[in-house]
Amino acid sequence: MPFSYLSHLECSECGQSFSSLEPQTICPTCQAPLFARYDLKSLSAKVSPKEMEKIDGMWCWHVVLPVLNPEHVVTLGEGGTPILKLPQLAPRYSLKALFLKDEGLNPTASFKARGLSAAVSKAREFGIQRLMIPTAGNAGGALAAYASRAGMSAWIAMPEDTPQANIQEAEITGAKISLVPGLISDAAKFLQSHSSHEGWFDVSTFKEPYRLEGKKTMGYEIARHFDWEFPEVILYPTGGGTGLVGIWKAYEELLELGWLKNDHPPRIYAVQSEGCAPVVRAFQNGESDVRFWENAHTHASGLRVPRPFAGKAILRTLKNSHGGAIAVSEEAIRKAQKDLAQCEGIFTAPEGAATLAGLEKLLEQGEIDPEERVLLLNTGSGLKYLDVLQKG
Repeated sequence: MPFSYLSHLECSECGQSFSSLEPQTICPTCQAPLFARYDLKSLSAKVSPKEMEKIDGMWCWHVVLPVLNPEHVVTLGEGGTPILKLPQLAPRYSLKALFLKDEGLNPTASFKARGLSAAVSKAREFGIQRLMIPTAGNAGGALAAYASRAGMSAWIAMPEDTPQANIQEAEITGAKISLVPGLISDAAKFLQSHSSHEGWFDVSTFKEPYRLEGKKTMGYEIARHFDWEFPEVILYPTGGGTGLVGIWKAYEELLELGWLKNDHPPRIYAVQSEGCAPVVRAFQNGESDVRFWENAHTHASGLRVPRPFAGKAILRTLKNSHGGAIAVSEEAIRKAQKDLAQCEGIFTAPEGAATLAGLEKLLEQGEIDPEERVLLLNTGSGLKYLDVLQKG
């Protein structure tokens, strides 16, 4: 059995095919992300979902991950994070079943470990040695760790006010760091203007095809946990949106593989801060793409993305899943973070806490039936935001 059933890459907008046997970035025609495609027909004939229940960790899904040779896999033990019941908070909201998937238990303490494990592994397979990334924090720390593990060089640009834990973890793992005034969009401009002649390969969100593949494994794990079904509702904290699109990609692949017990899709809701809500604005206005959000601000640094590159794919996911988008206040995020810690013992990142705040608003609006299974995604550990908490 092949280690991977990777077939080709496909433009997420025009559908044009590209080779997966050489490094790729984005579609030159559409300037849109490329998605990895697999020979799922052959895979379904040779692999059953039962086989995927025997082992854990992200790379147990190697047949639907992009690395062709297992010797190139760069891993720190990512994936296999728990889905926890929230028995104290569920009754508060009159919900029959409330869960949280805790991605803070990944290496580097966030879900970014999944995407960077996949991206760095594929870069290693291609022989790439120098990787760069603009980041709001956690992705930079993850790239630094996985690049170090692989013997590669990493260059990380991040806003000057990035949480100290993110800066220090990147420093101690040997990355080259540039602190830039402004937002993640300014960090991206900085790298583009300083790196063009130095041979650095950009692994920004959706600027290469393979971070998405690591993130989609959250969707595979969710389906497996719920006995090859998806819960009715998933709330996802949305900055760049890779995880949100990835979970939907996992649903579509599992549906094609025939591994799901039913074809009912999860309704996916994007949760953003009121201080930076470009996806919410675009969705509520019925727009096909996301416009730049001026003066973006939120203490949940991972949500401070003024214009996600894959805006069209994010909005399409929300529409196709019959979900939606909701913005919450900074005060509501802080309160939700305390509630999760004090009621359930889970110290979430502010971004993860935003999903609980979003749940409250969606329930008030009648968007969720109390009988439905609701899953919150916590994307990182609150321990990485101690300086943010101290500032209040």
